[in-house]
Amino acid sequence: MIFKETRLKGAFSISLQKVEDDRGFFARTWCHDEFTSNGLNARLVQSSLSFNKFKGTLRGMHYQLAPHAETKLVRCTRGAIYDVIVDLRAGSPTYLEWLGVELTADNRDMLYVPEGFAHGFQTLEDGAEVTYHVTEFYTPGAERGLRYDDPAVGIVWPLPVEVVSAKDAGWPLIERTAAGGRAR
Repeated sequence: MIFKETRLKGAFSISLQKVEDDRGFFARTWCHDEFTSNGLNARLVQSSLSFNKFKGTLRGMHYQLAPHAETKLVRCTRGAIYDVIVDLRAGSPTYLEWLGVELTADNRDMLYVPEGFAHGFQTLEDGAEVTYHVTEFYTPGAERGLRYDDPAVGIVWPLPVEVVSAKDAGWPLIERTAAGGRAR
């Protein structure tokens, strides 16, 4: 695997290192030792699949509070998505900055989302499937989110949002303090 840290410290784009021959190729998509040697959390406890019927579907922006904060490894295994993360780490120089990457079944890239980031995606094709590997169990009481269209963050989605759950559309906006800064 080829690990490339993004401009948001701790978040990595991971590409497959293919060994090709006449049959096609073989590539590792997970290796505990490679993740730990790159300083990444390698404790995976749960794996999930998201199937999305329609292009323009938006899921997110989700995260869990400590002590249930989770790291995610995200990959699109069918179709294509625009995957977005937002830095929610208080005191981070990139606090509330976002990053979007295209993950597709063709490019086979993955996004490593560390604790302290909100995560979501928009489907770019009908029938997109996304796999998640996470480091903590889903804990409903720790689940939080931020609005995908929050002007304080300013995420630019590649397509109009065609489908979004009531829950995801209803996350609260980030509040501004009297001094003009941002507060959660």
